[in-house]
Amino acid sequence: MEVSCTPTLDGMLSYEAAVEQLVTAAVPIEDELPVDLHAALGRLLAQPVVSAIDVPGWDYSAMDGYAVRAQDCEFAGVELPISQRVPAGVSPSPLAPGTAARIFTGAPIPAGADSVVIQEACEAREAAVGINTAVQAGSNIRRRGEDIRAGAEVVAAGTRLLPQHLGLAASVGIAELSVRRRPRVALFASGDELVMPGDSLAPGKIYNSNMSTASALLRLLGCEVIDLGIVEDTLEATKAALRDGARQADLVLASGGVSVGEEDHVKPAVEALGSLDMWRIAIRPGKPLAFGHVEGTPFIGTPGNPVSLFVTFVLLARPFILRLQGRADWRPQPRHAIAEFDWPRPDKRREFQRARVEFDDQGLAHLQVHQSRSSGVLSSVTWANALAVIAEGRVIRRGDDVTFIPFSELLT
Repeated sequence: MEVSCTPTLDGMLSYEAAVEQLVTAAVPIEDELPVDLHAALGRLLAQPVVSAIDVPGWDYSAMDGYAVRAQDCEFAGVELPISQRVPAGVSPSPLAPGTAARIFTGAPIPAGADSVVIQEACEAREAAVGINTAVQAGSNIRRRGEDIRAGAEVVAAGTRLLPQHLGLAASVGIAELSVRRRPRVALFASGDELVMPGDSLAPGKIYNSNMSTASALLRLLGCEVIDLGIVEDTLEATKAALRDGARQADLVLASGGVSVGEEDHVKPAVEALGSLDMWRIAIRPGKPLAFGHVEGTPFIGTPGNPVSLFVTFVLLARPFILRLQGRADWRPQPRHAIAEFDWPRPDKRREFQRARVEFDDQGLAHLQVHQSRSSGVLSSVTWANALAVIAEGRVIRRGDDVTFIPFSELLT
């Protein structure tokens, strides 16, 4: 995608300029707290994990077989008495010269032994073993510290902790990790037409899907959500909700009320309580996205249409939130596919259309777009698994190369 950092289309910002402004304005949260290892999944590591031990802590057998001295087995056909049995979890005695130790995978190598002969190359006899191969020193032994050395950093600060990181921390004996505090996000929706699911639906009312969508998106990113509910369409109620959110949270996120209609009060309320630093972006859907500060707390206002909320969140709010967390991996990675659609009427704005990608037998990606361009058709988002990125002014014909961003890049 081409990068533009200048206003376009009657003062609207380009997508790249908007994202850059958002991530630049995000001040990473520095607060850290200790959490139990088993509660750290998905959290951002504040302090590096450093190992106090070698892993493994001793030389051990990589196979079931027999621990020997290579000098006792220079030729195939040697028979050695079995002097001890060494399962995993025991501390063996030193190996007497001219003997073998029955040993199992993961068990410590007895002092004096320098090789393990796999059991398939041996013939077990009464109190003895026949070694049917010449043995080279060091065979089938995993060395102390082969995985991790004492003093080594095993997980870097700033890492978003995945299961493998927790397993690695456990392998060096770490039971508690220092992580960043979760961002606190105050969330509300504007609209007198909104009612919550479960309530009766009177004429002219609609169920509030935006709170459920936005709250889930925030929790997927590891945020603590402060639910301010539905705010009535008045300037004073909007200002009160903004003040309430700003005093509790690291970010206030609102859906609806960010346009310029008579019942859209978010923009003037933000301007009255702080500053509106960005408004209107040259994208479809989601043009009227607002960013500013309310009493010093960052504010993001998304459009009220449910598809616009989803798209602007994953493309614009998500990078801001990831930077609040101190993460550097906020950039989604676009991919390429073969268009399975025609796009004959280009737009002056960049379009992010709901799309479904499927792969053929050769592994090539093929992309369809949803038949509806309406930002009110929320079912199109559940049908989709990606966003097709259609550049400003571009005409697409079936078979053309087209760019897309999979949801897997946008929901973590």
